[in-house]
Amino acid sequence: MAIGVVTPRGNVGAHVLRLLVQAGERPLALLRDPSLLRADLATYVDAAALDVWDGASVEEATRGLDALYWVSPTATDRDPLAAHALAAANVRAAVDANGIERVVFQSSVGAEKRHGVGEIDGLAAIEQELEQTSASVTHLRCGYFFTNLLMDAESIRDGVLATAFDISRPMPWVAPADIAEVATARLLSRRWNGCHVQAVHGPEDLSFRQVAHTLAVTLGHPVNAHQIGDDDVRSALRQQGMPAAQIEAIVMMAAGIREDFTPENPRTYATTTPTTLTSWAAEHLG
Repeated sequence: MAIGVVTPRGNVGAHVLRLLVQAGERPLALLRDPSLLRADLATYVDAAALDVWDGASVEEATRGLDALYWVSPTATDRDPLAAHALAAANVRAAVDANGIERVVFQSSVGAEKRHGVGEIDGLAAIEQELEQTSASVTHLRCGYFFTNLLMDAESIRDGVLATAFDISRPMPWVAPADIAEVATARLLSRRWNGCHVQAVHGPEDLSFRQVAHTLAVTLGHPVNAHQIGDDDVRSALRQQGMPAAQIEAIVMMAAGIREDFTPENPRTYATTTPTTLTSWAAEHLG
């Protein structure tokens, strides 16, 4: 089976690549610069250059694939929503041109809302484009990544977990390695067809208050959740030199989940994955 993996060096993609190799496959790693892939992986994987925002590149790199793990990366040099729209058009064209049978797409909780969730609106657009192809498609509606906490590691060490999300509202949190397990199982299975949504919710829903408490117990020092306003986020990102379109894409992700949002996919046996925040934090933040 020919399986392509986009962002094979990413939080999820790196695990997908390893799991496919361990399953006996020889996956194709798809990334902008194949020379960045670890040299020792050449024994186990092939690599090809792919720029998600270049249609010819996407079509060429995915030629001959039976299955594709698709990730639309965040653009840092343009409007993120426009970039996702371009990537959506490119992958749709490539899937149909190359007759790819199955696509597993790394989407997000909130994409079901379709509009008003910042950058997640771009993922929703990709869901809709993929559903128009001839391929069987599974959208992975992933919870909030544990790895997002690494961006706040210094603040957490100082005892503060700041967020624009509602700190009292529980939501799904998940380890990227667990997402990779679900993605790999879907890529390898031929038992499904048509369009599907597979939520990936982690072991339990947690509010930021609960996350802060878990971090405090695990790390052995006080950590308190602190809710900040959207304008505070805008100001901080503006000081970092971030363009206005990117700032709004980030701000509206939290605002869209915080306001008028009910998840489409309930937590079930099929959506629950095993890695706990306690075990992840002990390994990565301890």
